[in-house]
Amino acid sequence: MTHTHDRQTAGFKERTRVAEARETLLTAATPHDRTETLPVGRVDGRPLAETVSAPNPVPNYDRAAMDGWAVRAADTFGASGRSPAVLRVAVSEAESDPDAAVEPGSAVRVHTGSELPPGADAVVMIEQTEEVGGELEVFDAVTDGENVGETGEDVADGQALFDADHELRPSDLGLLKSVGIDEVSVYDRPTVGVIPTGEELVQSDPAPGEIVETNGLTVSRLVERWGGVATYRNVVTDDAAALRAAVQRDLTKDVVVTTGGSSVGTRDLVPDVVAELGEVLVHGVALKPGHPVALGVVEDTPVVMLPGYPVACIVNAVQFLRPLLKRVGHLADRPTPTEEARLVRKIPSEPGVRTFARVRLGDEDGDRIAEPTRASGSGVLSSVALADGWVVVPEEKEGYGEGETVTVEGWEWSA
Repeated sequence: MTHTHDRQTAGFKERTRVAEARETLLTAATPHDRTETLPVGRVDGRPLAETVSAPNPVPNYDRAAMDGWAVRAADTFGASGRSPAVLRVAVSEAESDPDAAVEPGSAVRVHTGSELPPGADAVVMIEQTEEVGGELEVFDAVTDGENVGETGEDVADGQALFDADHELRPSDLGLLKSVGIDEVSVYDRPTVGVIPTGEELVQSDPAPGEIVETNGLTVSRLVERWGGVATYRNVVTDDAAALRAAVQRDLTKDVVVTTGGSSVGTRDLVPDVVAELGEVLVHGVALKPGHPVALGVVEDTPVVMLPGYPVACIVNAVQFLRPLLKRVGHLADRPTPTEEARLVRKIPSEPGVRTFARVRLGDEDGDRIAEPTRASGSGVLSSVALADGWVVVPEEKEGYGEGETVTVEGWEWSA
């Protein structure tokens, strides 16, 4: 479906709010349905494609929960320090008999985790006993099931463990292995075509008027960190036919991302190309830095058109590409880690615009402090690379004053 798009007036006088733009993008995206079956040792961080239940209980036998003696609880009734119960030692520590059974009036030595012998229904802690010759004195009575880990105490046979879309963690892998599951079906990692654009971009050794390409590299590595598979393309020049071919080439991916060429200048052709091939959903968002971001869809493939300034590119990638990637890949979109800090210098903000102010964290007189970076331009990449996070000033505020307690988002602290 082809839509016209006037890049000279699109979205910049009345910019879309961040939350509305994000919701518009996510509504247009559909989670993919590709799966693969892998050994449990290779699925850390992957979302399950189906519900998983335990084929076996854990433990799969009654076991001793303490070092001591396996007994029949009834044989210890009334035992005390002054009047111990006296049992026959069927198997002592010096002997080994896997077929030993606890007969009435007898005891079998057991260790923590060992299988409870037939006939036994409790374990007396070794501290409450004394072995004398072939007899065992028991100084404390036990009840049926005392100090015994019953079959299925940890995981019951057939117990539901994880729902589909659950993102597996290392502890989950151990649980799967413990119940006898060697492999599981998981969703494929979402794929992303990353297309840097701009006739001035080079990979190294820039001449006057040229710029080293960094946005595509940064976004590609962010995609990998966020659980996706990035295909980092060569730079595409500011030519409509070349851009059209580049976007069409990556429509086999779950997401297409372009960097640069998203504004309203004569060389900002990407939104026009996307509008020609499909639809531009949003162009111009009320955030700073990076309002010239554009969001679209071509043949059911979401397209995120990131600004060319490095900081603006990163801010928009975190705000739009990350949640989009999580949605199409069945991945959990967890909240960004945060910490509170006292602001040592004011942060100004334009009303109606969500501002992302880069800060460095430190300590002063026992307090956590946040200092806005001196370099605040959207083209100053070092202001992000050397920052510890950013403070988000919401649309309804006109900044934060010196001394205020602010929330610092550590957007690079986790996936």
